[in-house]
Amino acid sequence: MTDPKRGAFNGLLALLRPFRTIVVISVALGMAGGLAITLLLATINNALHSATGMTQGVVLTFAALCVLALVSSIVSDIGTNYVGQRIIAALRKDLGEKVLSAPITQIERYRSHRLIPVLTHDVDTISDFSFAFTPLAIATTVTLGCLGYLAYLSVPMFLMMVVAIIIGTSVQLVAGGKGIKGFDEARDHEDELQRYYNAIASGAKELRIHRPRRFRMNTQRIQKTADRISDIQVRSVNIYILAKSFGSMLFFVVIGLALAMQAYYPNPDPAVITGFVLVLLYMKGPLEHVVGYLPIVGKAKIAFARISELSERFSSPEPHLLMDDSEAPQAVVHSLELREVRYSPPPVEGSEPFHLGPINLNIKQGDIVFIVGENGCGKTTLIKLLLGLYQPQSGEIRLNGEAVTDRARDDYRQLFTTVFADYYLFDDLVQGNAGKSLDVATQYLNRLEIAHKVSVKDGAFTTTDLSTGQRKRLALVNAWLEERPVLVFDEWAADQDPAFRRIFYTELLPDLKRLGKTIIVISHDDRYFDIADQLVRMKAGRVLTELQPA
Repeated sequence: MTDPKRGAFNGLLALLRPFRTIVVISVALGMAGGLAITLLLATINNALHSATGMTQGVVLTFAALCVLALVSSIVSDIGTNYVGQRIIAALRKDLGEKVLSAPITQIERYRSHRLIPVLTHDVDTISDFSFAFTPLAIATTVTLGCLGYLAYLSVPMFLMMVVAIIIGTSVQLVAGGKGIKGFDEARDHEDELQRYYNAIASGAKELRIHRPRRFRMNTQRIQKTADRISDIQVRSVNIYILAKSFGSMLFFVVIGLALAMQAYYPNPDPAVITGFVLVLLYMKGPLEHVVGYLPIVGKAKIAFARISELSERFSSPEPHLLMDDSEAPQAVVHSLELREVRYSPPPVEGSEPFHLGPINLNIKQGDIVFIVGENGCGKTTLIKLLLGLYQPQSGEIRLNGEAVTDRARDDYRQLFTTVFADYYLFDDLVQGNAGKSLDVATQYLNRLEIAHKVSVKDGAFTTTDLSTGQRKRLALVNAWLEERPVLVFDEWAADQDPAFRRIFYTELLPDLKRLGKTIIVISHDDRYFDIADQLVRMKAGRVLTELQPA
């Protein structure tokens, strides 16, 4: 199995590939700037001990190195900023496309409280990392340049510094391993916290009227989880801080050893010891800069792993979903047929597996079909199969006598307008006939008695902040405007008052039938079953009866 961290880093390198020229130039300029800074230190040290002092040549060299360091740093940072922003945009677009084109079953299994943090928190974490490679290149170059200058000044002192760096690096590696484990644990708890945030937003009303649950949600879940994340992050970052502090002290230990060496084994050239101390004190900053990025790198590894996991889960996109926004040809729906269709969703932990089928169902053009049965009998699963959202594990779906293929499945879906029980109401309208949309929308809003609260402006509803029943009426307006041949309503009338429920069944559905629409309704309203041309009764995943109501 592919290591998710390795796969994620390979993914980042793939994102860098389109910008490789800019990346190479930015890193090269950063390294040139770092080298210029090292040469500046050497120039300063030589000038301090030169008998001639600051000659014109030294001044010009000093000025040139300053300009080189400044310009290369600015241009390098601009390039890094450009590439970093483009990488983040590419990541966001790529993840968005993966979610949009993933099969519905995968999205339903990958819960939103896990999906949203990947699309936001983890991408932001990678953005911090993506802006670091040029500063790291500069700091690394300065460090290597300083080490080279130290070797030039005194090989014994240079070797002493190398030993100190090896010790400090070993401590950092051990600390990094422990820190990453902590960051990974904290990231798991952040998914949990996101789930609680979703709960307090979606369940605000229920929490207001249930004090014990509200108290438990606040103290035992949100506060406890937030404190746990904080404790883990503090502990993990403190590990890096201790390692960084240990490394800082090593610098002064090395300086002390160098001064002691000078005392017992004096070097006749004073420029050696002063240069060594000067360079070492300056090198401390860039080296700590490199070390300071280690927590960012650690968090980025976790973010890479999460993004890689999401990409792997959504790595089997449905074909042709993102080709264009054109409407599919409006085929005449003479018949819809499910033939020996079977489907078993992935079992939920702790529950018995559910099996749907075999289902044989034939729906003719202009029919009003009611699908009825107890809760959990498979009505919504059947609808998702009929809509092409789920793919049958055996059997086939036929349109006008022809089997719906994988390639044609998305075109097939465009024949339907749906209002699910857990529908999402978009405020923008995608009309079937834009020329008459405003007038028609106003007529429908008036008929559904919500024109006093909402209207259509600039191709969108002016508000969707309505009661549950009114939002469903608004969804019905959208369904009318889409002008598709088949309409599917999943318990649409459940949130309507008795008067409007009667209007839906006795006026709106017959009107849609007269327009030639095929209508499929999931319903528990047995008093209106006589409206249906066909009554499909289900139990435990099977169709028991398929009746023509009297």
